[in-house]
Amino acid sequence: MIDVLVTGAAGKMGSLSAATIAAQDDLCLAALVDPRPGDGGEVPWFTDVGAALSLVSPAAALEFSVPGAVYGNTAALLDAGVPTVVGATGLTDDQVADLSAKAATTGVGLVIAPNFALGAVLLMKFAADAARHYRHAEIIETHDKGKVDAPSGTSLRTARLMAEAPGSALAAPPGADQSARGFVAQDRVTIHSLRLPGAVAHQEVVFGGEDELLTLRHDSLSRRSFMSGVLLALRRVSGVRGTVVGLENLLE
Repeated sequence: MIDVLVTGAAGKMGSLSAATIAAQDDLCLAALVDPRPGDGGEVPWFTDVGAALSLVSPAAALEFSVPGAVYGNTAALLDAGVPTVVGATGLTDDQVADLSAKAATTGVGLVIAPNFALGAVLLMKFAADAARHYRHAEIIETHDKGKVDAPSGTSLRTARLMAEAPGSALAAPPGADQSARGFVAQDRVTIHSLRLPGAVAHQEVVFGGEDELLTLRHDSLSRRSFMSGVLLALRRVSGVRGTVVGLENLLE
């Protein structure tokens, strides 16, 4: 049985993840953490990670806090020797590097997954492969109007994989100096972020070639689409040495 601490437990992803974890035979909720008031029933609820770690000793943690709290919470969990899965976005490259160094020093596993949906992970893989054959590509990502960060972590991860793919043919996008054209990631891929009520998580990667367009698209129709990836990461994080970025690196 793996005892799991969940941060951001009052949020949409945190609360659904907690309920999903509680329904598993091999996972057990050890603690719920969120500064907002909540009721975990028989599971203790804490307002901060430090208070939780003073009373419980989880075997794994799932981090779904708001962007401003992700780094501090993850650092505290790693310092306490807790293998941690980060699903929340908002970490800078410097913060990821710092947390990776901390994971290496403590010997604790760290998994950072911008997206837990299998289809989204496969889209990233396909997009990286297509980037070897097309010079121009743009990303359109759509999320619920309540999502506070833009571009999304998934779109930034996709753009990085495309730009860094071996043999990537991508060129700098035209009109990058025009603010209405969107955010340019990796100096190669323009990202357009939509925030609309009714949306969950949707991403299109559009490649342009001579007289043709290639469109790759993934849609998460509900947050339940992320749960299989969440469970996979929690079950495997204890076996990770150092840092793994991207759920694709945990797939067999």
